[in-house]
Amino acid sequence: MILQVIVDISTNDIDRTFDYEGEDMPVGSRVSVEFGKKRLIGFVIGKSEKSEYGNLKEAKYIDTPISSEQLELMYFMREAYHLRYIDVLRLFVPSKLREEKDPEYTKKYLRIDDERTLEELVDVVGKAAKKQLEALKYLASNSGEFLSVMNIKFGVSAVNGLRDKGVVIESAVHERNTPMQTLKKQDKNITLTPSQAKAVEKIARGKGVFLLHGVTGSGKTEIYERVIEYMLADGKTAIMLVPEISLTPQMLGLFRARFGDRVAILHSGLNASERYDEWKRLKDGEAKIAIGARSAIFAPLENLGVIIIDEEHDSSYLSESNPRYDTKSVAKFRAHLSGAALVLGSATPDMESYLAAGRGEYTLITLPERISKHKLPEMEIVDMVQEFRSGNRSVFSMSLIEAIGDTLNRGEQAMLFLNRRGFASFIKCKECGYVAKCEDCDVSLTYHKEDNELKCHYCGRRYHALTKCTNCGSTQIKQGRIGTEKIVEELKSFFPNVRTLRMDNDTTSRRDSYFKILSAFGEHKADMLVGTQMIAKGHDFSNVTLVGILEADAALYFSDYRSSERTFQLITQVAGRAGRAEKQGRVILQTYAPRHYVFQFAKTYDYAGFFKKEINTRLVTKFPPYTKIVRVLVTSLEEQDAVDCTRNVYRSVQTLEKEYGKFVYLGAQKSPVTRMNGLIRYQVLMRIEPDIFGAVMPKIYQTADENRPKRGNIFVEINPQSLI
Repeated sequence: MILQVIVDISTNDIDRTFDYEGEDMPVGSRVSVEFGKKRLIGFVIGKSEKSEYGNLKEAKYIDTPISSEQLELMYFMREAYHLRYIDVLRLFVPSKLREEKDPEYTKKYLRIDDERTLEELVDVVGKAAKKQLEALKYLASNSGEFLSVMNIKFGVSAVNGLRDKGVVIESAVHERNTPMQTLKKQDKNITLTPSQAKAVEKIARGKGVFLLHGVTGSGKTEIYERVIEYMLADGKTAIMLVPEISLTPQMLGLFRARFGDRVAILHSGLNASERYDEWKRLKDGEAKIAIGARSAIFAPLENLGVIIIDEEHDSSYLSESNPRYDTKSVAKFRAHLSGAALVLGSATPDMESYLAAGRGEYTLITLPERISKHKLPEMEIVDMVQEFRSGNRSVFSMSLIEAIGDTLNRGEQAMLFLNRRGFASFIKCKECGYVAKCEDCDVSLTYHKEDNELKCHYCGRRYHALTKCTNCGSTQIKQGRIGTEKIVEELKSFFPNVRTLRMDNDTTSRRDSYFKILSAFGEHKADMLVGTQMIAKGHDFSNVTLVGILEADAALYFSDYRSSERTFQLITQVAGRAGRAEKQGRVILQTYAPRHYVFQFAKTYDYAGFFKKEINTRLVTKFPPYTKIVRVLVTSLEEQDAVDCTRNVYRSVQTLEKEYGKFVYLGAQKSPVTRMNGLIRYQVLMRIEPDIFGAVMPKIYQTADENRPKRGNIFVEINPQSLI
């Protein structure tokens, strides 16, 4: 049998199948092959009876980790996103399957000799050997234990005594790693509201794509659980996606309380062993529900009944590093393949999704009210220009300071949102205007007081803090816009005894740090949670009654057509953290542009009104969803190399424009961040009408391939989340 194998090397030069001889095996099989002088892992994606090549090497079968459905998904992603075969295949398997050795490492396991009664074994051990008897009874009551654990609990000599007397049986067993074992949640017996019940019925018995538009606190999670319950009862499986790892512990806790060991978790925060074990449980059918961030869409589940994407508007569902893909598009294709329902849930849907629902392409389900007795929190908009004029130089308005004091006095909790981490966003010399910048990236460095360092938030490089200007020697150093670290410090100047937690990229870099911070806040070990957009999504704290939104207009004036949409989404999501249980919530939004239409719609949580205004602007200006933005990003170590490559791409695209019809926009220029990680960055930007997009994209991909820079790389991005 001739096997067509993709070898585990990610380069364009070998992005094709190689013929090997081997026994007949299913497509999707993992094999060991000789490639050049190396022994590599490969994946069989096709078979034939003959090969045009002679003297073929042999492929040795290992196992079959990839299903035929996943291979169809591979072909779809390869065509849609111009990806290499192996880059897609790697998404389907854990890293431990990319090496030939057995991933299921084993440890010695002890259990009592079950051919004899416990009384007989006790007689063999002898009543004088008290530690051995204690260990024996432990093994009997726990049906066995790993040798390493027994040695710690009872001592090596006692355990060896049991082994020497022949009362225990040893075996080699794989120790499964269960992530987040300490999660404790109770399954609540919730009675569905009529709106929730109708939503569950419609999704569970329907087909296609459902857009679940429910205000924050409207009970979307309970709907997800009931739909999954229905699917499991029908012998089907489910995938539940959340936008951030920080949301996974909360969702996992809720699902484990209801579904127990039928739930597995898949995300990048797991170590290799944990990820393999969770993947294996899903593959073997032990677990029926996969929960995780975007990579969980590739869970090895069969007979899928439903795929749920919570907070579907979130930008993290778009992968912007290799392999680049849109999780929602992948989910649509996978749901179509398996005949599963796809549920997109959000309080602030992506505009493209809401437009599709309005056109009848998706089924729209609306939940306009919260399930608690309290309505959405009242939002107060504070004009910070007036605060400044009245003499208040603090980052906190007088209304917010007063509200925080009242909240603390009642023993309740508050959350403060500022979408900027660090202590100060830049450091500037007052004398000469010098701004400290990263040597590898064309961006200013952020000051972090806690570490007394300057950090680049693009490449992660760190520098010593400045005490004087490196350009002119002046000690007149000014700090720029404040970040979350500074907020915590200022908060304590008003409330010295306040207990605060901070949640941003700096405080969540360690493993399980999300879980620890959120657990501590949920257990009321802190009065205030200060954070970036990490705190905006999905968290449910019953004692939070106040949310403060600082610099709400910070994202409004980015040169991005989605700036208004993102601001509205963030405000609505953050505001939704207040008053989710039995206590009324309150939101104080601070802005320098209080009359901006985004805030006026946000104040009344009027998504439909905001959508109507914003979608009309998109239609008139011909921005997505009425066009597609395509960026060809060129990076190189040498500027001339990047310039030449960009020029060639631009000229080729001009030729395409003549062939297919005029684009809405076509231009070539330096990227806004002209240098990142030491690489010079140029880009060709275009906006393309939907009617020619499908035909022109393969040619754009081909153009990029033909004009790869000598000392860099080239990427094609569709509707990128960031154009920096």
